[in-house]
Amino acid sequence: MRSPRAPGAAALVVLVLLVLGGCATTTDGGRAGPALPRSERERDDLIKAAQQVLVERCLVRRGLSPERPSDGKRPSEAKRPSEGRGRSGDEDPRLRGALFGRGRPELSVTLPTGYTVRAHTDGCLAAAQRELYGDERRWFRTQVVVNNLRTEARQRMERDPDHRAAHGRWLRCVTPAEGPRPDRPDPGVAARCGHDSGLDAVRARLEPVLLARVRTERRDQLTTYRQLRFRALHRAADLYATRTVQHDRQKGGTPS
Repeated sequence: MRSPRAPGAAALVVLVLLVLGGCATTTDGGRAGPALPRSERERDDLIKAAQQVLVERCLVRRGLSPERPSDGKRPSEAKRPSEGRGRSGDEDPRLRGALFGRGRPELSVTLPTGYTVRAHTDGCLAAAQRELYGDERRWFRTQVVVNNLRTEARQRMERDPDHRAAHGRWLRCVTPAEGPRPDRPDPGVAARCGHDSGLDAVRARLEPVLLARVRTERRDQLTTYRQLRFRALHRAADLYATRTVQHDRQKGGTPS
């Protein structure tokens, strides 16, 4: 099932310009720069909108005109853009290759969970990330690790003796007295057994502790993630400040 359509680049540009307000502030280094959004949600929107614009520009330079740009996710997660002729990115190898890259992936990270994530460096998405983060390879390695911290914590939880014992009780609880255990137990039965078996209580106790432990062990990657994201935030703000100035000049106005 496809995910809901992501906001178009134009809509996100309007959102970002409203957030930034087009007014300059002074950075720690004394250089005048655009104001940054205060909330994490607005900062995420700013980076995503800037990445969409950069991806779209790259595709246009390659002779492609997507109906809407990428939302910044990798091929396994992304909602594919359309090319404007009724063909989706999945159906158009040229568009997909230009967006995500071609051939054998150059980037690869094997997580502590054992799962390997791969990506290309020659697509427009990679080019946009280089523009924003400065080092696409470093960003790829870091964000893959950080985005999977909770998965790593859950894998550790599943190996915990208390969790394994509670999960065994849960399995017995959801198994009918007659017949095999269903692959997908009834949601109501599963919820009741989660409580009765103690599995919910074990998860509530273990998960925050293990997640905190994982985050401590990955503090170097978390620090790098924040640094690169902050760089991308400033680059995105600069990009939209430039667009605002150009837009105001075209209209004959003066930015604040």
